[in-house]
Amino acid sequence: MNIPFSPPYVDDSVIAEVVDTLRSGWITTGPKTKALEEEIKALCGAEAVLCVNSWTSGAMLMLQWLGIKEGDEVIVPAYTYSATALAVLRMGAKPVMVDTGEDFNISVEAVRRAITPRTKAVFPVDIAGFPCDYGAIMDLVREPGIKAMFRPGSLVQQQLGRILVLSDAAHSLGAYCAEGVRTGCRTDVAVFSLHAVKNVTTAEGGAICLNLPAPFDNADLYQELRMRSLNCQTKDAFTKSKAGAWRYDIVGLGMKVNMADVNAAIGLAQIRQYEDLLARRVEVFHLYNEAFSACDWAICPPFEKDGKRSSCHIYALRVKGFDEARRDRMIELVSKKGVAVNVHFIPMPMLSFFKSLGYRIEDYPQAYKNYSCEISLPIYPQLSDEQVACVIEAVKDAYREVMGE
Repeated sequence: MNIPFSPPYVDDSVIAEVVDTLRSGWITTGPKTKALEEEIKALCGAEAVLCVNSWTSGAMLMLQWLGIKEGDEVIVPAYTYSATALAVLRMGAKPVMVDTGEDFNISVEAVRRAITPRTKAVFPVDIAGFPCDYGAIMDLVREPGIKAMFRPGSLVQQQLGRILVLSDAAHSLGAYCAEGVRTGCRTDVAVFSLHAVKNVTTAEGGAICLNLPAPFDNADLYQELRMRSLNCQTKDAFTKSKAGAWRYDIVGLGMKVNMADVNAAIGLAQIRQYEDLLARRVEVFHLYNEAFSACDWAICPPFEKDGKRSSCHIYALRVKGFDEARRDRMIELVSKKGVAVNVHFIPMPMLSFFKSLGYRIEDYPQAYKNYSCEISLPIYPQLSDEQVACVIEAVKDAYREVMGE
């Protein structure tokens, strides 16, 4: 049986929504993008949502708005996809990497130790869809001593008066970060990814969720960021296309990172049925948990704890006592059975580019420990129970062969 790792969910409703967009005569940013923003806003409870063309663009747009400059620092976990740090570097700041906890997510105490007067933002990452401890992180940046250390370098930073918290929620659309509270509304900013492999996809895309405190007005900020996402042009193409509405102005140095309606249509059809799609992901997650929790060699990923609940984006299985070599051998054996698996993620300090900047994996022991024995299993709504059983059998057989049993 051939089981792919993470195919996009495309049913008749997705195809119909895309065809409707193509027949409408308008395929770039317009009504479908706005409708998707409203759907995400309703799902996660954010005060405002702006869709853009990628998670990376969304993070960069927010750092530009924040007034990040050379010499500034942004705290990120060492264990995440490289985009988390690359967005910081692209805007001229320094990513300060810190270690993670056993649940894969950023260590709050490591964040505390890394804060300096140059720290302007923290990017916690919801690895595999399990939310970080946002209560503790928000409490940390609001502590009087931490706020007293803060040195604003722009008007926006001065108005905020503390370190900004931008949650990298790329994996966690639909997760709960507290009892009854979904990710996207508990930090100053949250950015979801809508990439092809995500729970809800627009092929390529991202969504910025705004929840900034007073004196900021999130509705006004949405309008400003929307303009910034269109090269700071005062009218978008949809508005300009109306009869007599051609005149526009450029009022600043923006970016070109808007989402197109033809992309938004895919996500719009998916998010309207997302509760059902998410429910099936949860079922698959529990089928894996039931099977592997009975194995004394398996470490099952977190699903629910202290009101937090995963979006089940990735099933990050770990194998006790395994090193990279044995983990890689196990992946090879599983793959020979026709089951595609993956690893999430290679810690950034192990990648050539970051090593060239002086980052050392030895400084992040828990991140390396998590990575060295991790295998990501297929988890998506199209999986049948029979396919899940095949994955489980392939993984167990591979473990036994590696161990010589």
